[in-house]
Amino acid sequence: MRWGRAYFAVQALAGAGWWITVFTIPVVRQATIGGLDPVVLAILDIPLFVVGSALAALGVRFAAVVTTAWTAVVAVCLGAYAAITGEAGWGVILMIAAAAASVLALALVRFGRVPTEWIIGGPFAFRPAATSTAVGHLAATALQLVVFWGLFLVVLPLAIAFFENRWAVGIPFVQFLAPAGAVILVLASVLGLSTAVAMSTIGRGTPLPSAMATRLVVVGPYRYLRNPMAVAGIVQGAAVGLILSSWLVVVYALIGSLLWNYAVRPLEEADLDERFGEEYRHYCASVRCWVPRIPVVRYTADSRRPA
Repeated sequence: MRWGRAYFAVQALAGAGWWITVFTIPVVRQATIGGLDPVVLAILDIPLFVVGSALAALGVRFAAVVTTAWTAVVAVCLGAYAAITGEAGWGVILMIAAAAASVLALALVRFGRVPTEWIIGGPFAFRPAATSTAVGHLAATALQLVVFWGLFLVVLPLAIAFFENRWAVGIPFVQFLAPAGAVILVLASVLGLSTAVAMSTIGRGTPLPSAMATRLVVVGPYRYLRNPMAVAGIVQGAAVGLILSSWLVVVYALIGSLLWNYAVRPLEEADLDERFGEEYRHYCASVRCWVPRIPVVRYTADSRRPA
């Protein structure tokens, strides 16, 4: 709880400082609110954002709810204004960041923690894959890759790059980064595909939590990394950002890595530990999550125990 209140205290001070610069520095006013009337905005934003954040920092929970809701509304409305006019782009970036951080701080204030288990509720709950042939699991995995890669590596990055250009918040990239990104994307995709094949044929499951592998996979890319599929996806996202010359897409990939590492991974590893017990704990002790360990641990033909 104290970390949530500490964040709201920082947000109150930052908000007050931002309004001072809006009224005293024209370039800040233009970059963050464009042609909007600062007086009208201040009448609403100072009590709801600055004062509300200060009250939330003092422990007033209702103020934390109101401030978080107001921050989200401002982020959406300012984003629409920036998309229409091409102004206030940096203000949108700041408000999106503030809205996301406020949601996390509100969770800390109300629950004392971030309820990450909500991520895997309902259709996304961890469940072993139903019995099927290797071909069936491969087909299901291929469909998942088409849908998820299409959404997270094509649709969303293109939308982010579009708004980055429309909001005029782009940062120039050196020319060689685009072809470098293409090479990295191919390599990461190969890693992702090989991981998917191992998951389907050996693990007898799919990458989705709702149809998880029924056998612990410790061969192929899993000999080097505990989560090669996640590593591949994060690198793919960053590579797409380089191809599109979009720093926001690169940030999007980095945020995805943080979300996966701190919200999803602990839940996934707890599930694997419960299902595979000592076998999984030995695997975790032998193989790292993000960085391969050289020399790698050699496993026997049954893919279960180290040689």
